[in-house]
Amino acid sequence: MYLIPCLFFFISSALQLAVSGGDFIPDPGCPTPNPRLFAASLAIQALLHSITDDPKGFTANWYGPDVCSYKGIVCAPPPDDPDSTTVAGIDLNHANIAGTLPEELGLLTDLAIFHLNSNRFTGTVPEGFSDMKLLYEFDISNNLFSGYFPEVVLRIPSLKYLDLRFNTFVGKIPAAVFDLKLDAFFFNNNGFTFSLPSSLGNSSVSVLVAANVAGIGSLPPDIGRLSGTLTEIVLLNSGLSGVLPAEIGQLTELTVLDVSFNNLTGTLPESIGNLARLEQLNVGHNRLSGDIPESICLLPNLQNFTYSDNYFCSAPDSCDDLRNSDGADNCIPCEDNQRSDEECRPFCPEESDDCSDD
Repeated sequence: MYLIPCLFFFISSALQLAVSGGDFIPDPGCPTPNPRLFAASLAIQALLHSITDDPKGFTANWYGPDVCSYKGIVCAPPPDDPDSTTVAGIDLNHANIAGTLPEELGLLTDLAIFHLNSNRFTGTVPEGFSDMKLLYEFDISNNLFSGYFPEVVLRIPSLKYLDLRFNTFVGKIPAAVFDLKLDAFFFNNNGFTFSLPSSLGNSSVSVLVAANVAGIGSLPPDIGRLSGTLTEIVLLNSGLSGVLPAEIGQLTELTVLDVSFNNLTGTLPESIGNLARLEQLNVGHNRLSGDIPESICLLPNLQNFTYSDNYFCSAPDSCDDLRNSDGADNCIPCEDNQRSDEECRPFCPEESDDCSDD
């Protein structure tokens, strides 16, 4: 007998949550749903109605009261109530779904993981995401999102993993992103313009990927302060200019350093020879010159070293002993596939061209 009034009550409550953001207040005369799952179901139904194409039928079972059974929805006990259940994650990776993100997603206040990689979502990131105080991983890479940098992510206090790669965002990346306590930050292959801030050392990132962006500027000496956390730097084709600071040799946890296809000048810092964990080093396609320090080619874990398309004047024989080494198009005497004397003369002193074996 209570079905009709309870149905009316739940609809009223839904409107209260969705429109005014108020708290769910149970009616003692009705069966009480889990208020966290009730709010989550509103958010997920709003997301469903914002989807315009689902060619794989990924959301085909997104109906009925058991939201935890929906494909791609992960439920778990919330940190403040281990006896309850809430929606803790949404994983729609590789679903090829088209649509937009509705503002109602802000009702998912317990969400910790939001994975949307490899879909066709458009539009912007709703302001409601700032209500997700537990959101830890935010991955919307490989979609069609547009507009300026989604500054709402700067107001997500628990965020550790931020992936905005392969979208159509434009404009400047705010320096404040490096004040976040991020472990990893990916923003390459957008229309961003970006300059590395002098406060880069304040960051806690372990992986910095800023490939294929414009006007990144020079690498600040302050980067040496990331010695305890930074394991990968990928800044290829980013407009990186100036010299590589000697402080880069302080990044003792570094395993990957890729600064290829930029406008770097000067010499290769000998301090790179301190990076005992380094496995991949790519400085190709720059305007670097001078001599390659032997300490670099003797690094114990270095397997791939690309220094092609520069103006290096010499390289130690130990570089040839690496598993993969490419030094073509430099100014190294007696090596194959080097630049002409005319190209090399401004960078390297006159040397004997006697390459006969002793």
